[in-house]
Amino acid sequence: MFEVLVFVYENYWRGEAVPELHQLERKLSAHGFEPDEIHDALVWLDGLNIAADQSQPTPEAPEPFTASPHSLRVFSVAEQDHLGAACLGFIAFLESSGVLPPYLREIVVDRAMAAPGDPVPLDALKIIVLMVYWRFGHEPDALVLDELCDDTEGRLAH
Repeated sequence: MFEVLVFVYENYWRGEAVPELHQLERKLSAHGFEPDEIHDALVWLDGLNIAADQSQPTPEAPEPFTASPHSLRVFSVAEQDHLGAACLGFIAFLESSGVLPPYLREIVVDRAMAAPGDPVPLDALKIIVLMVYWRFGHEPDALVLDELCDDTEGRLAH
């Protein structure tokens, strides 16, 4: 599924250029992706679209979800188990860096909970964060993009 999401991100980097899901399914199939991978990715993308549409401003709620600077997000046991320590730490890092506001964090967590893996691999979470930025039309700055695209396997901790 994540290979399909990366393909969509790389080929439709402007979210509005993405064809309808049934047309996208045909294009992905033509590029050689397996039907199960395509189905899983399209279901996941549909969930992302629903979450993004629900977070859009309305007359009743003119701003996206905002949190007090003193608020604390407590993850449920199910979220802790499914995301694992590495993903939770990465989410906290993005938040503390000021690049993942609370309303996007909630969508990242929602989409990560819909992703396979137990726990979700950190590389998969990075793709999820990229897809959430992509869906909202946010272009991460170079340092954030480097962190999201960096391969940590060859990294030596000091």
